[in-house]
Amino acid sequence: MTDIHYYIEQKLKEMADPEYKEFHQKLMPTVNPEKVLGVRVPDLRKFAKEINKTDLKVVFLKKLPHKYYEENNLHAFLIEMVKDYNTVIKELNRFLPFVDNWATCDMMSPKIFKKHKKELLEEIEKWINSDEAYTIRYGIKCLMQYYLDDEFDVSFLQMVADIKSDEYYVNMMRAWYFATALSKQYEVSVKFLENRSLDKWTHNKTISKAVESHCVTPENKEYLKALKY
Repeated sequence: MTDIHYYIEQKLKEMADPEYKEFHQKLMPTVNPEKVLGVRVPDLRKFAKEINKTDLKVVFLKKLPHKYYEENNLHAFLIEMVKDYNTVIKELNRFLPFVDNWATCDMMSPKIFKKHKKELLEEIEKWINSDEAYTIRYGIKCLMQYYLDDEFDVSFLQMVADIKSDEYYVNMMRAWYFATALSKQYEVSVKFLENRSLDKWTHNKTISKAVESHCVTPENKEYLKALKY
C-alpha cells in the first residue's frame, strides 16, 4: 500500500508545473502553499482516468487524509467516475470532512447525481446541516447545480437563507446560489432580498454577483441595486 501511494505522489510531482503552482496557490489562501504541487486540472483528470479501473484507485481512495492539494483533487475526480450512486454517496461522506478549500469542493460533480435527484436531496439536507464549512458549501453547490430548473422549489431558497455561518466560503456560496437563482427564478428569489431574509454581507454580495451576471436583465439589475443595504 505504501508503494502505491508513493507511486501516485511521484507521478503527481512529475506533472507539476512550478509557474502554475505559483499562480494557483494564490487562489486558495486556506491551503498551505507547501501542499500545492502545481498540477493542471486537465493533466490530473487524465491521470484519474488512467487509474480509474485499477487497484491503484481502490487503495488510494482508502487513504485519508492526503498530503497534497492535488491528491485531494485526484480523489474528487475518482469519486466522480464511480457509477453506483450509493457508493458515490458513501465515498463523498468519507471525503468531504477532509476538503479544505473551495476549488476541491466545487469541482466534484458526479454524473450519477442527475439520475438520483430525489435521493440526493436527502443528502444535501444533511450536508447543509453539517458543522464542516466545505461540506455545507458542497450541499449548497449541489442545490445550485441541480435544483434551480425543472426540480426547483421555493423551499430550497429558504433552506439556503436559513444557514447561519461566519465562514467566508460558506456565505460566498450562499451569495452565488441566490445570484444564480435570480437569473433563473427571479420572481420568487427577489422576495428574499426584498424581505431582508439574508444577512447583510450575503445580501449585498448576492446583488453584486447578480449585477455582474449576463443572465439578469438590465431592468432587474437596476432594481436589485436599489435593494442594497
